[in-house]
Amino acid sequence: MEKPNNIQDLAQKWLDGSISPEEKAIFDKWYNQHDFSELKMDAQEGFDENALQERLRSEIKQQIPQFARAKLVRLWPRIAAAASVVLAIGFGTLYYANRHKEHNAGFAAVKNDVAPGKQGATLTLANGKKIRLAEAAKGKLAQEAGVSISKTADGQVIYQIEDSTSENKINTITTANGETYQVRLPDGSAVWLNAGSSLTYSASLLREGKRSVRLSGEGYFEIAKDKVHPFVVSTDRESVEVLGTHFNVSSYANDPLSRTTLQEGSVRMNGKTVLKPGEQAVVGAAGTLRIEEVDVDEALAWKNGKFVFADEDIESIMRKLARWYDVEVVYVGEKPDASFTASISRSDHIGKILSKLSFARKVKFKIEGRRVTVMR
Repeated sequence: MEKPNNIQDLAQKWLDGSISPEEKAIFDKWYNQHDFSELKMDAQEGFDENALQERLRSEIKQQIPQFARAKLVRLWPRIAAAASVVLAIGFGTLYYANRHKEHNAGFAAVKNDVAPGKQGATLTLANGKKIRLAEAAKGKLAQEAGVSISKTADGQVIYQIEDSTSENKINTITTANGETYQVRLPDGSAVWLNAGSSLTYSASLLREGKRSVRLSGEGYFEIAKDKVHPFVVSTDRESVEVLGTHFNVSSYANDPLSRTTLQEGSVRMNGKTVLKPGEQAVVGAAGTLRIEEVDVDEALAWKNGKFVFADEDIESIMRKLARWYDVEVVYVGEKPDASFTASISRSDHIGKILSKLSFARKVKFKIEGRRVTVMR
């Protein structure tokens, strides 16, 4: 028998459409032969198993034609016993039980699905000149007071200091909604910018003995070690100081909280609180700060091409989708009171993601151009 974790991986691959023929054969065999009643039910706090089973029965019945419903009745004892397994593998089993049918329940309409974001950004030089990096040819882009700025073959921007005595020039690299980009700073530090973000810095990076940048939005940082010159990331809510480390900062203006997550090394928050790897500093609008232990992979999922939601509310999820897919989100009526746990590829079209979410909870979506309407 396959280990549950392996089956979860195969189920997610099946949902993502990335499963290989060999893997699909394994999943087919497991699904057809496994006795779900042997699996331990996942008793979560507040988990109403009977209510879940009844809702699943109703939703599945809606999507299966009349001639196939007799088969559903025969399968239901296994489906009901597998209810918690469905939650654990991202609803893969129930999708698989009806794998030849298109799931439309809860998904009101799709008029022009929206493709995922892509690599791109705008570099604004000190003289105000703007360079669209996705359209720029590789090679040297500009010279800023002794600092050479170039674009590599793989698309990232690199800064190289040629004259350290030159005056500083302020540059800003900005990703619009639907864009992501990587920049390598003069000290060798690398920064990945998520959608709807900006990074402002001097071309030579150094200011008053420190390597200083200002972030709006979200960025992942791999900081080159330099004990003489601390690296400081400033946002509207916090200041993060490091000597050499890997960490993620998410500080969007329309998010109620700012989060700094440490992957390795150490960072100092607002000049006093020190984070350890695996910890996250959460800062509220009033400047209150608390430290939490978190799953670092979850915080860095965006950089690795995924959306990972862990009991996340619909408004938070839709803000992330709006940035990546460059869509407007509109709520009709009372906002759905639902939370989701899922791992989804950022390379999927938005329609596929919303279809999965609508199947998981009583939420409906309608896509019209670049507008997504959310309904109960």
